[in-house]
Formats: sequence, C-alpha cells, structure tokens
Amino acid sequence: MSAGRIELSGVWKKFHYGELHNRLADWIPALVRRATRRRRDALEGDEFWALADVSFTVRPGEALGLIGPNGAGKSTVLKLLTRIMRPTRGSVVLQGRVGALIEVAGGFHPDLTGRENVYLQGVIMGMPRREIAAKFDRIVEFAGVGPFIDTPIKRYSSGMHERLGFAIAAHFEPEVLLIDEALAVGDAAFQARAYKRITELVENDIPVVFVSHQLDQIARLCNRAILLEHRDFIYREYLELPLTL
Repeated sequence: MSAGRIELSGVWKKFHYGELHNRLADWIPALVRRATRRRRDALEGDEFWALADVSFTVRPGEALGLIGPNGAGKSTVLKLLTRIMRPTRGSVVLQGRVGALIEVAGGFHPDLTGRENVYLQGVIMGMPRREIAAKFDRIVEFAGVGPFIDTPIKRYSSGMHERLGFAIAAHFEPEVLLIDEALAVGDAAFQARAYKRITELVENDIPVVFVSHQLDQIARLCNRAILLEHRDFIYREYLELPLTL
C-alpha cells in the first residue's frame, strides 16, 4: 500500500485583483491594511475568492480528475497541494514523495542542460545519485529528447519541457502524482506512453490528481472527477461527478 495521501478539507483561497507594489509608498499602506484586518476570511474591495469550501480525499489507487472552465481554480488546487500557496481557510494534507507537473517549465533551471536538470530534480526529491543514474536512460527515452539531453533547457520547446517534466515526475518513484494538462502536448505515441505510465502508478496504489480540459482524457484515466465552477469571479463550488462519457 502506498504511503501517499491527499486530503483537502473546507479549503478557501482568496486573491487580490492586480496586486502590484512597485513603490514603497504603495507597499506600506497595503502592509498596514493586512496587519489591522480583523477577519482573515473577510473580503476587501480588491479581493475575490478563487476557491470556496472545497473538500475531497484521494486514496491510494485512485485517480481524481479536476475539470472546469479557465479561472475556476483547478491549478490553484494543485499549487495548494504542493505548498506553493497556503489556503486562506481550511486544511491541506499531502503525504509522501510528490511527483508534480504543474507548469511548463516548473522546477527546471533554464541555463542547465536536460541531463543536469534530471539530476537536479532527483536531488530535490531526495534521491541518491546512483538511483537517479539507474533511471536516467528510461526517463530520456520516455521523453524522446535524447539528441538534446545535453542542450540547455532554455533551448527546448514547450512540448519538450512538458515531456521531460512528465517523464521525471512519473519515473522517480512518486508516492503522489499531480499533473496539470501534461497530456495536451506530444504526439499520439507520447500520449499513449503517458496514459500507460499513469495507469501503472494507479495500479501500484499511487493517488493521482489530474487537471485537464479534455473530458475524454479524464474519463480514460480517472476513477472520479470534480467539477470546479465560478460565479461572477466570487464563488466557486465543486461537484463530484460519475464518469459516463
């Protein structure tokens, strides 16, 4: 049984419209307003809820799909799970080694080569060098970037970024896998390999959260799906759906 665990309980997240403080004269008033705010869950005029009271659990061996229109909060959920952000209210629990692909160039150093970035990601995930070396050839072959593996990442196309990022996330023995639109790139052969790898992870009791606008991908890969919707950019709600596509 995998040690991975994913759980959101009553999660709310708010943001500011156009929050930029380029001058000290702008930044100090904003800091004072935040320090004197009475209620953490109260909205001011320049704030909105990106997520409102979202709760779900993903158990070992389950793949949960997140669907919804742009701006509904799907990527925000993944960033909360990876602790890039903190919730305004509620709790987020994620246990186990995380394989995450949530941005095209997320985690890559642009001036390092593909080879160097593979090793860098392995070290960040706490893997010894010999274990990274043992998986290296499989990662490169899976991503299909062999001729360019010693080229700086900044020279890669967005598709090459995505393929290498997915290969790393899916092969470094994750206990939890988080994916944001990773299968929207690549040819049919790469997508087939990606589907197969995700299925293998789920069969090995790895909990997976998969964000996509493509319902056929969700129906193919996921046991359950949650629909995130927004109303006037203020309120988001979620609905668990049976997959009947």
